[in-house]
Amino acid sequence: MRSPELLWPDARAAVREATASDPAAAATATPMPWERHMRAAALASVAMAVPERVVTNATVAEGAGVTEQWIVHRTGVHERRHVSEGESLQDLAAAAGRQALEEAGVSAEDLDLVLVATVSADELLPNAAPLLAKDLGAVRAGAMDIGAACTGFLSGLQLAAAQVEGGRCENVLVVGAEVLSRFVDRRDRGTSALFADGAGAAVVAPAVDGGGRIGEIVLRCDGAGGPSIRAALDEQIIHMQGHDTFKAAVQRMSEATLEVTGRAGLDLDDIGLFVFHQANARILAAVGDRLGLDADRVVNSIDRYGNTSAATLPIALADARERGMLDPGMHVLLAAFGAGFTWGAGVIEWAA
Repeated sequence: MRSPELLWPDARAAVREATASDPAAAATATPMPWERHMRAAALASVAMAVPERVVTNATVAEGAGVTEQWIVHRTGVHERRHVSEGESLQDLAAAAGRQALEEAGVSAEDLDLVLVATVSADELLPNAAPLLAKDLGAVRAGAMDIGAACTGFLSGLQLAAAQVEGGRCENVLVVGAEVLSRFVDRRDRGTSALFADGAGAAVVAPAVDGGGRIGEIVLRCDGAGGPSIRAALDEQIIHMQGHDTFKAAVQRMSEATLEVTGRAGLDLDDIGLFVFHQANARILAAVGDRLGLDADRVVNSIDRYGNTSAATLPIALADARERGMLDPGMHVLLAAFGAGFTWGAGVIEWAA
C-alpha cells in the first residue's frame, strides 16, 4: 500500500516550500489528512425559530372536515405555526442560525461549513445553504443542503461531527428548516393537521474538556418505503399513507434506539432524555411503550409546534432545555424517521 504522503505529493511539497524559511508558519500550517488525529466533536449550542402566526385546530378542522377533538386524538397536535405572507424558510433558518452562533460564541466568519436539512427550500435553485451562509456572513464556509426528509438534521449532525472529528472543520452550523404549510392540501386531514413550519440550528465544534460530546450515530434507509410519503414535482402536495408510515416509524425508531445505545455501551436506563422525531404523539407513545420508557423521559413538543420534519429534533431539544428537562452530563438520545424511508438515532452528552 502506498504511503499516505505519496497520495498528496504536490500538497505536501507546497507546504514544505512555503514554511521552509518560516518556523512560525511551519508550526501553524494546516496538517495534511494523514497527519490529523481523531478528536471529539461536541454540540456547542442549539436554537430554534418558529413563525409568530399560530394556527389553531379550529382553523384546520374547518378546512379538513373534522373536529378539533379528532385532531388531538389522532395526532396530539393542539396548535402549530405557519409562515405569514412574505415570510420565508430563509428567514426562519437565519434566525435560528444566528441564535445558535451567539450561544456558541462562534462568529459566522469562523464557520467552515453550513448544512441545511430541508425538503421545502424557497426555490429549486439555488439551494438554501449557500443563501443562509450569505445571510449570516459566513464568507469562508462551504455550504450544502441535505435531503433526508425528517432524518435530515440527524444526518447533518453525523456529517458535521465527522468533519470536526477528522480535523477537516473547526466549526459547522447544522440547520433543520421547513415551511411545509406550502405543500399541504387543506382538505387532507391526514397531513393538514400535522405539518407545520419552523427551524432549529446547532453549532458543532471540537469538544472542550470532553463536554457535550456527540457520540454514536446510526443512519439507515429502505427505499421500498418510498411510496408511503410522496410529493411529486408537478403537484407539490404531500401525500402520506398514514397506517404504513405509523407502523414503520415505530418499528424503525425503536430498532435504531436499541442499536445506537448498544454501540455506545449504554442501557436505556442510562439515557436521561429521549428526543424522538415529532411525527405524531401516538408514535411517540408507541415507541415509548415498546421500549418501556417513562413518559416524562420522552420529549413531546408536537402539541405546540406540529411536525416540522427536519426541524423537529433541534426544536424539541431547544424546547426541552427551555422547560428545564436537560442537565449537564445527561445522555440524550435523538431518533428520527422520515420519507424514503430514512431513519436513525444518535447519542449526545448534554453540556449545559
